[in-house]
Amino acid sequence: MIRLLTGVALLALPAAAMAQEDYDGDIDWTTADPVTSHSPYEIVVRGGLLQHNDGDLIQSSTILADLLPGLGSRIENRLRDEASIVQFRRSDGRSAHPTSQGVTLRGLGGNASSRALVTLDGVPQADPFGGWVAWSAYDAINLGGIIVTRGGGSGADGPGALAGTVGLYSTMTDGAEASLAYGSRDSWDASASAGGDLGNGQVAVDGRYGRGDGFIPIAMGQRGSVDRAAAYEQGGLGVRLRFDAGDDSRVEASLRGFADRRDRGTDFTTSKTEGVDASLRFVHDPYGATQWFALAYVQVRDFESGFASVAAGRNSVAPALFQRVPATGLGARFELRPAIGGANPLRVGADWRRTTGRTEEDFFFAGTTPGRHRIAGGSSDTLGAFAEWTSGDSDYGFLWTLSGRVDRWSLGEGHRLERNIAGPVITDLRFAARQGWEGSGRAGVRWTSDAVSLRAAGYRGWRLPTLNELYRPFRVGVEVTTANEMLRPERLWGGEVGVDWNSGGTKLSATLFANHLTNAIANVTLAPNLNQRQNLDAIDSKGVEVSAEQRIGPATLRATYAFTDAEVDASGGAATLEGRRPAQIAEHGGSVSLRSNANGPFGGFATLRYIGKQNEDDLGLLELGDALTLDAGLSWKLVEAISIEARGENLFDELVPVAISSSGIVERATPRTLWVGARVSF
Repeated sequence: MIRLLTGVALLALPAAAMAQEDYDGDIDWTTADPVTSHSPYEIVVRGGLLQHNDGDLIQSSTILADLLPGLGSRIENRLRDEASIVQFRRSDGRSAHPTSQGVTLRGLGGNASSRALVTLDGVPQADPFGGWVAWSAYDAINLGGIIVTRGGGSGADGPGALAGTVGLYSTMTDGAEASLAYGSRDSWDASASAGGDLGNGQVAVDGRYGRGDGFIPIAMGQRGSVDRAAAYEQGGLGVRLRFDAGDDSRVEASLRGFADRRDRGTDFTTSKTEGVDASLRFVHDPYGATQWFALAYVQVRDFESGFASVAAGRNSVAPALFQRVPATGLGARFELRPAIGGANPLRVGADWRRTTGRTEEDFFFAGTTPGRHRIAGGSSDTLGAFAEWTSGDSDYGFLWTLSGRVDRWSLGEGHRLERNIAGPVITDLRFAARQGWEGSGRAGVRWTSDAVSLRAAGYRGWRLPTLNELYRPFRVGVEVTTANEMLRPERLWGGEVGVDWNSGGTKLSATLFANHLTNAIANVTLAPNLNQRQNLDAIDSKGVEVSAEQRIGPATLRATYAFTDAEVDASGGAATLEGRRPAQIAEHGGSVSLRSNANGPFGGFATLRYIGKQNEDDLGLLELGDALTLDAGLSWKLVEAISIEARGENLFDELVPVAISSSGIVERATPRTLWVGARVSF
């Protein structure tokens, strides 16, 4: 109770310039400088896309704006303020294992692959091999805004949007800005962006570097002599170019790279992720005439990680596995919006995405010498076409949308080879290629009268199993999980109804949803310490999401809450999971934030965040307790171009359990962390 009262008191602080609001159509998402017509928040988005489509208004959507980089802030933690967004692990990219950083919404979780589609300027961001998301890569990008659209069926964005879409949009820096901060446990965080005119176009360069000694992940009282602080070092650099190419046309090019090194708190557990992304697009968007754009992109990833075996008592440790995963993603997209009656209500287009990758692993160590080697991997392709019609008025009366998409998917011949390093081949398997068709789409309507909007939507989406789920077995401690090359695509049917109120400085929103996810891929317990990836009959998830926002002078008070009732439908070998709650999904979650929105010399923020209890395993035998955390910060603008800031994460120093082993060893998320630094802009 004392901690809760302390948190409420801290929420009375003036709050930081990071705005957030439910998407109600007030924002003009053009490729110029969109500004809310009834809001002080300016959101600058130049992501090589056509005007954002009002079709998303039929579903629950939220915009996160003013995403200031640096000073220890992280995009993934900003997303946690939205109650319905769930990342597979509660820890962030400084201490979580990179392969555990999937994202989902509305209780459609259960494994580390993302069931929400994450895009950056329209380019899919999931790892080509594993489907997880390298969140640290986006902290180095100057983002103008994020749109979170809950619910599937957004076929224009491509396959994979089962639970929703998280759209990241970059902005071209005009001038220069930089920040430098020092934090707990000898942590440093530096970021810089610079940009300006170049001939008949613009250029922008963004970069970030962070490092820290880290904290000991194992909970106090369970640590042994092998446990140590888990250090991290991360950085990224990107260059973006934009040039005019005639009337109402432009060419945009982007090249960025990032590196991420983490330690998991014992010997032999260092991980390294490196990536390079490039994209090229041509955009033609005359007002009132036919619009179109073309996009091509490539993603290159190289991931390495060590895994350790820790003895009972945690007084000795030995290597258990060393893994390297090279992977590549290629893609292209074309979209056309013909002029019809002076508007562009129709979107038609096609896209293609190919992923290739393999895991190369050494295991069965004798001392520090591996005895066996494994290679497993394959390729996947999706080729799809879509059409969407959106008509009506987003400000008054009826707005409706109808879309459809068809995809041809194929899995190339997969393989898994295991051999003794000093001896014969143990296993040499080839898995036949497979193909299929999938359809998706959505239909919905929104009615607005003055301050009130009513909306309803139904949708269907699908997701292809990742190469990791299909071909790679893995082991965590004594727990072994085998792969399953016969996994089928996941398919979702869902719907929602909602009401929004927006009057003056008050916003209220409530949404009821229901989802039925068939062929849900989960790690199913077959015997003690033996699991297999399998398609469950279904996961049924229903619940309610509510948000409230109130302007209070120079500040905005916002609260979000999600109740999620999710359970597994299972039979056959997974029958023991029938009626159980999916792993890693909490029933309750919410946040309360107070943030400043004025331009005065002082600002700040405070956010209370709650996550409910959740199961660690599919059988519900291991439970992760609930947690209440407080983040807060203050800023002081010394002069127009210079400000100093202080912020804190988990100020209560709450034990936030991230994982629990079968022997009861608890891993924790970030403890209390304090930052102080300066920001300059010109």
